Amino acid sequence: MAAVLLLLVCAGAALYSAKAQESYDELPENYKKGVDLAFEQLNSHSGVQHHFRFWKSLDKSEIEGGFGVRYLYHHFYMKPTTCAKGTTESRCPFRNDRPLMDCAVCYKTAADQIEASPKPYVHCIQKRRLTEEMNTTRMEHCKKMIYNSGAPTLLSVSTG
Repeated sequence: MAAVLLLLVCAGAALYSAKAQESYDELPENYKKGVDLAFEQLNSHSGVQHHFRFWKSLDKSEIEGGFGVRYLYHHFYMKPTTCAKGTTESRCPFRNDRPLMDCAVCYKTAADQIEASPKPYVHCIQKRRLTEEMNTTRMEHCKKMIYNSGAPTLLSVSTG
């Protein structure tokens, strides 16, 4: 009986982990590029010891700037895995004993490519350390980026 219960728990964990990866796979390409920016930043930081994978989106916003230009904002979680930092393995199992990384990115795309100007904004911090002031600073930075580029100033955030 205990072995059957353990098998069901393990199978459920594997399916739950696979669902999170499907969430990344289901993101539109422009949003995947922002997640990849955050992933690169986490990997380059010497204080980060774990390999991370996309967990789930919290908020997304996209503003059309005209002539194929878009301004994107994406707020999401990344979760540490059991794989070593720097791995290229995309199916590493998630760890539940480490905090989530709360990430927000905003950037401009033209012809579906991230533009260097204005410089893309990437901010990731352990979820438990994120303050309301940091959230406000993130949104203000992204609004300023859009406003300074001459796009509409309304940064509306949609869930999911």
